[in-house]
Amino acid sequence: MQSASSVESLETSQCIHYVLDTNVLIHDPTAVFNFEEHHVVIPITVLEELDKLKRGNNAQAADCRQAIRSIDAILGHATPAEIEKGVPIKREAEQETLGKLSISMNAHRDDHKIVPLQFDNNDNRIINEVGYLKQQYPEQECVLVTKDINMRLKARGCGIDSQDYQNDQLVSDIELLHRGYMEFSGSFWNLIGEVETYHEEGQTWHRMPRLPIFGAVCPNQFFLDDQGFIGRVTEVNDSWVSVVHLDREHLMDAEYWGLQPRDIYQAMALDLLMDPNVHLVNLTGAAGSGKTILALVTAMEMTVVGKQYRRIIATRSTQGLDEDIGFLPGTEREKMEPWLGAITDNLEALHMGDEDCEGSVDYVLNKVPLHFKSLNYIRGRSFQHSLIIIDEAQNLTPHQIKTIVTRAGSGSKVICLGNLAQIDTPYLGATSSGLTYLAERFKNFPHGGHIQLQGVPRSLLAEYAALNL
Repeated sequence: MQSASSVESLETSQCIHYVLDTNVLIHDPTAVFNFEEHHVVIPITVLEELDKLKRGNNAQAADCRQAIRSIDAILGHATPAEIEKGVPIKREAEQETLGKLSISMNAHRDDHKIVPLQFDNNDNRIINEVGYLKQQYPEQECVLVTKDINMRLKARGCGIDSQDYQNDQLVSDIELLHRGYMEFSGSFWNLIGEVETYHEEGQTWHRMPRLPIFGAVCPNQFFLDDQGFIGRVTEVNDSWVSVVHLDREHLMDAEYWGLQPRDIYQAMALDLLMDPNVHLVNLTGAAGSGKTILALVTAMEMTVVGKQYRRIIATRSTQGLDEDIGFLPGTEREKMEPWLGAITDNLEALHMGDEDCEGSVDYVLNKVPLHFKSLNYIRGRSFQHSLIIIDEAQNLTPHQIKTIVTRAGSGSKVICLGNLAQIDTPYLGATSSGLTYLAERFKNFPHGGHIQLQGVPRSLLAEYAALNL
């Protein structure tokens, strides 16, 4: 039997020191709570960087402020000695104690220089901090956690363990992200044995056993085959799947604001977009696959014609927007228009055949309750009976996407658009994007849907370029 001291020693040796880089706390301001029973270390250099970045009205500044508040909530009134040793981390909702949090003050001290790097930038100081901890606690593992690939490479060169922050990364390979539909070769019905068919409210429904060929089937996922069958999953449990039978010809002939789908994938997207019972729709696909124009025409159809929503809120994530928008002249709408050119470009495409295209676009902009909003001004607001279009959503972090989607109030719908192959935000990849996170988190939400559009209908030139360049 082990003594109490030997058990404590064993637990201490198994404890890992995780040193967090600044970009981790910006990516997820609550990251300090996600390291279970281990010891989280925040170098003083990181606090200094957060302090410099916390000023302003942009999303990054807000995330910095929240990260600082999270750290302060844990440390409370702890003494310097207690902070150096490590303050127990407790979640507010649960009294369960996780690991410990401490602030390290050694990064700036030349006499504590461990790694062969110059102290000419903060990254090197943070790497040195991990090296110092590794020297102080030789029996324990010390790991640098950063979203910066180059910083991980430098740490590796110095013999220091490093890793990406992956707590909110739900898929390891973007190919594993569900597409929103399953395609079956041949006849779908030849693969199905027992099926119960019934008619209700002018529609045909099929209830069938949940077969292995369905995989991780989700609500509002589509089934289609080579013989013309198409159905949409309406309900799923451990034993069976319920599917509503859709008419392919009717889907392809649907027309909204003068636009018809060019392929079955756009038709499925329109079916989800126009459904009042689907409150969240994610559309992904290559540039030119029709994401923005599909969202725009259905938004105008549901606000102007159907009166289902009072207004359309259009916003997007754009690198440089937070800093640059304040210097642009004019109202918020005039400031946002250069960044939302995709919206007006698609309006022009819809009215290209009009005698006065520019006049038609101006008429639509005056008639349709379309509001351009900066992401900065969405935080803290609640939009009731609104249709919210988030363009370029692949550039949002999981924390940012949560902040925006939770702004949807009663009677509102959110449409997220993005191309996971075109991420412009530093420290984000296809698997760590907020759009990927949202698609995975909401795949079992009965009032949500996701479609990965195929092809590049923009033009033959655009399609060939997407495939060959």
